[in-house]
Amino acid sequence: MRIFGCRAAVLWFIAAAAAPQDYTAGPEVDRALARISPDSLRGNLSFLASRLLEGRDTPSRGLDLAAEYIAAQFRKVRLEPAGDDGYFQTAHMERVILPAGGCDLRVSARQRVRVVPKYEAVVLSRGALEISGAPVYKVREPSAEQVTGKVVMIEGGQAATRAAAALKPAAFLEAADERVLWPAPRMIEPAEEEACYGGVPRVVVHDEEALDMLKKAKTGATGLTVSLKLAASTLQAAVARNVVGLLRGSDPALRNQYLLVTAHYDHLGASGEQVFPGANDDGSGTVSVIEIAQALAGLPEHPRRSVIFMTLFGEEEGSLGALYYTRHPAAPLKQTVADLNLEQLGRTDSSAGPEVGNASLTGFEYSTIPRTLKEAGERTGVKVYETANGDDYFARSDNHAFAERGIPAHTIVVAFEFPDYHAAGDVWEKIDYDNMARVDRMIALATIMLADSEAPPRWNLENDTALRYSESK
Repeated sequence: MRIFGCRAAVLWFIAAAAAPQDYTAGPEVDRALARISPDSLRGNLSFLASRLLEGRDTPSRGLDLAAEYIAAQFRKVRLEPAGDDGYFQTAHMERVILPAGGCDLRVSARQRVRVVPKYEAVVLSRGALEISGAPVYKVREPSAEQVTGKVVMIEGGQAATRAAAALKPAAFLEAADERVLWPAPRMIEPAEEEACYGGVPRVVVHDEEALDMLKKAKTGATGLTVSLKLAASTLQAAVARNVVGLLRGSDPALRNQYLLVTAHYDHLGASGEQVFPGANDDGSGTVSVIEIAQALAGLPEHPRRSVIFMTLFGEEEGSLGALYYTRHPAAPLKQTVADLNLEQLGRTDSSAGPEVGNASLTGFEYSTIPRTLKEAGERTGVKVYETANGDDYFARSDNHAFAERGIPAHTIVVAFEFPDYHAAGDVWEKIDYDNMARVDRMIALATIMLADSEAPPRWNLENDTALRYSESK
């Protein structure tokens, strides 16, 4: 990230901070915030993170039960159903069950050869696949010379991917931020895979040594080669659902602009007798969406812009639900002004130290949204601050799918890292409900402020990363 000049930084801070300063919350807003209850959060989360829901894997019976429960909460406060089936946005997916034993994958660069461990890569391919010594190209503007029959790393987004797919590469090679578990089944949307990837296999790598080789490779002919052998996968039809409720805006001039408040309601499922309940990740975000929705729905006059409250499937498999929504939006993306994505709001025992009365978010300098959250925090007794590594997590949650479509989007957290992350010990009993209610009041107030502001949130064009996202709209 480019560190911009001092004068530009000062001007950006002044401009970003100025917009919400004249906001005045009336007594009806105070009453709405007061309705956010630790006991309500505890009650909802003790069900969603119970053993009955079996870890809410995508897809699973437990995930379906969670979706029905969330829809019932939206129905109770009379949000408008905004899916294709009431509150449900139904995604017809395909479950790719990878062959036992995984794949043999080798990345080579002259005298350096890395045999990638099976648990450090996933290959998404409908059929058997065998590649022997195929050259790897990093491509910004695809050409037949660089793509046809090659293994391709794309640097130019979806448009470049589609253009490259038409030239029939041997495979796409992708880097993963987090470890992908082999041989866990993967979920894909067949129509999108065909439209974007043209049926070309995708090799997703996490292995540290292989990633080092890929990152150091130059654009164009990298000098690397890939060899791979994979037996055919088993394909199963599957259905997963986002849960979507709409709070219609009160201002005729602004109600056709939309603010998203999101969280993913899936987790890792179960392994044998061991259940991964996902109370903090991300049951806490899910129940916060429910709680904030009921608070705002109780306002005698709704915020000026419309607010879409949505819980998303398949984040743990690569933001599947968020990506599905961006391809099948309930409201036009060009009229969607922001996404507040909620993750890990319940645990205050952060690995970095106690986080009571605090909240942070990813991409703090990327848009004007953090300044509104900061002011909302000052009004509700929550310190909203920038963490040193917050930007590292920007692309690791559902907000990123919306940012990639040009929508200012951040993930709000209490603890970026906490004990029991992705472990069986992430249980509802370890949540600090009083603190979560306080943070939820801050988010609810910020949602109202953003929905009522004269101007919508905007990207910080002085920041190179944010500038890239702004150009995606």
